[in-house]
Amino acid sequence: MKKLLATVALAAALLPAVPARAQVFGQYVPADILPVNTRTFGAYVDFSENVVGALGQLRLSFYPNIDFGFQGGLSRLDTGPSTKTTVRLGGDLRFGAGTVAKGMPVDLAVGAAIGVQTGDDYTILSLGPEAVASRSFGFTPNASVVPYAGAMLMFSSVDIATVNNTDFSVPLRLGAELRAIPGVRLTGEIQLRLGDDFNDHTGFSLGANLPF
Repeated sequence: MKKLLATVALAAALLPAVPARAQVFGQYVPADILPVNTRTFGAYVDFSENVVGALGQLRLSFYPNIDFGFQGGLSRLDTGPSTKTTVRLGGDLRFGAGTVAKGMPVDLAVGAAIGVQTGDDYTILSLGPEAVASRSFGFTPNASVVPYAGAMLMFSSVDIATVNNTDFSVPLRLGAELRAIPGVRLTGEIQLRLGDDFNDHTGFSLGANLPF
């Protein structure tokens, strides 16, 4: 398992920054659940062949082994003959399903997410269950890297111009969070959208999570 997670982290670092699309729009965080009464703010940019966007996230926890997040941002879509700006809003709820501290090989979280991306004659509403696994690897007493792998079963209602349809896809997220700067956690993520008929199939994101 350690070799698998190390391979995931290496792949996330070495794959080219191909053009991208936590949660419905991306994972962005490892599986460890926030402690009670703590918060994390995150800011990310994502790129894909036809999309460039920015997204913010606020994660909180008010109950042991449960955290939730709110996401919001803007994206610019290249639709071929023109471009358009869309608004992205979402939320998710996660439950801790296991931790390394309790004998599991990885930290594991499961939950569900919902999100909407909307603009002029363009609306995609997506929801579904999700899971993410991660493990921290320390390389100095005060620094570590946390590779993670996540997946979601995403059901989408699509209303784009004259197209009104439903879609099912399986987004896979491979990423890593670098914890080397006090109060700042840098993150990078590859997004593979298997079976998605309405979004770019591959994306890349970069950002930072700021616990407070």
